Amino acid sequence: MKTARTLAMGIAMAAVALPATAQQIKGCSDELQEEMREPVALYQTYWKQYNDSKDVRYLDETYPYWKTVVEKCPQNSKNLYTRGVTILKHRYAQAKTDEERKAVLDELMALYDRRIESYGEAAKVTAMKAMDVESLLGNDGLQTYYQLYSDAVKAEGGLEAAYLVKYMESTINYVRAGYAEPTLVVDNYDVASDLLEAELQNNAADSVKAATIRGYIAGVEAAFAPYASCEQLVEIYGKKFEADPENVELLKKITAIMTRKRCTDQDLFFRATENLYRLEPTPATAMRMAQMCNSDKKKEYSRAIGYLKDAIDGISDKDKYNAYMQMGIAYYNLKQYSSARTAFQNAASADATKGEPYRMIAMLYGASASSATEDNVNGRSVYWAAVDALQQSKRVDPSPENIEACDRAISTYSAHYPKQADAFMAGLENGKTFRVPGWIGVVTTVRTR
Repeated sequence: MKTARTLAMGIAMAAVALPATAQQIKGCSDELQEEMREPVALYQTYWKQYNDSKDVRYLDETYPYWKTVVEKCPQNSKNLYTRGVTILKHRYAQAKTDEERKAVLDELMALYDRRIESYGEAAKVTAMKAMDVESLLGNDGLQTYYQLYSDAVKAEGGLEAAYLVKYMESTINYVRAGYAEPTLVVDNYDVASDLLEAELQNNAADSVKAATIRGYIAGVEAAFAPYASCEQLVEIYGKKFEADPENVELLKKITAIMTRKRCTDQDLFFRATENLYRLEPTPATAMRMAQMCNSDKKKEYSRAIGYLKDAIDGISDKDKYNAYMQMGIAYYNLKQYSSARTAFQNAASADATKGEPYRMIAMLYGASASSATEDNVNGRSVYWAAVDALQQSKRVDPSPENIEACDRAISTYSAHYPKQADAFMAGLENGKTFRVPGWIGVVTTVRTR
């Protein structure tokens, strides 16, 4: 090591010997240029030796010079901070006592704070702090790293999708350790889900990023799964509702999460929805009333449509998707298929990343063979239109779940295509265009089995 150090010192001294005007040190004031030339050169040289050799002894040599640069020229480079994490984690691993480890951890946390002061990105960097506390302290750091994840979510700009799974996992660990009630899991799931949905919307045009975000969504859903059943939600929120049935904020939480998890047939949802609409009749609460009326228990479909029409102009684009889907389902249950299709088409326009509206349109077509018997193949032309809708669903939403659902339906509908002989007798030829009669009225392509 002595020979290597001597070589490193020689290289660094050669850099220091350059004329002062030859190399302006970024992030250092004019007054500090000469003073910092040697520490910067030695820091960079020893780091290069470590980077080339992966010999951790060079991290020990780098530390004092790196520390000087961070303290006096904190905006020298972002590399100061990423490298600093490596250096300090090495020192943490080398520490002999709890006191030494605590001192290094405090220095690591201060490094992240200085990075935020110098370069911003508070949400991302605070989440990085949380991950390091979790990895270094494990359960002993649970209260600290949960709070850091929570702070990161609340920071300006919101937490990046990549960290939201960790946020949910830390929430669950926090609740299981007895530091909070299970309602915290539900509340934080709402936060994480909303952020991920926003990220998905923002990256809908990028199929690679969208697929990655869907992976994070799956991770959050998996973490939340033990708390996600309708029975579990009723258990979590039932007592709170009974204790305070006119607490508007509580009612909003209950109706929102039970809607998200499709628990709209539960008595708790009905009671909370009715109380919320009475106390705060807004487009959002009209939506909740519609969902209640649309449930299998209520089956008040015409009433649901009325609430949805009242709500639709006053809600966000994201909620319009849900409103039109609910409207389509209500019209479907009333067997008003043309109106249902219009509602599902409006849902598809409200969110171009969703495949479900086209699956629902395919279902409408598949249920309408009796309305298309003028095709001379016993209404089987409806199945061509249904498969077309499913193919469109796959194009706009390539998620594995949607692809699987579409493929199952395509297999079912294609089995009902007319036989080739029957098509021939009706004057139909494979591959030719054909307009499906009746209310469907779309142009499709002849196919046989």
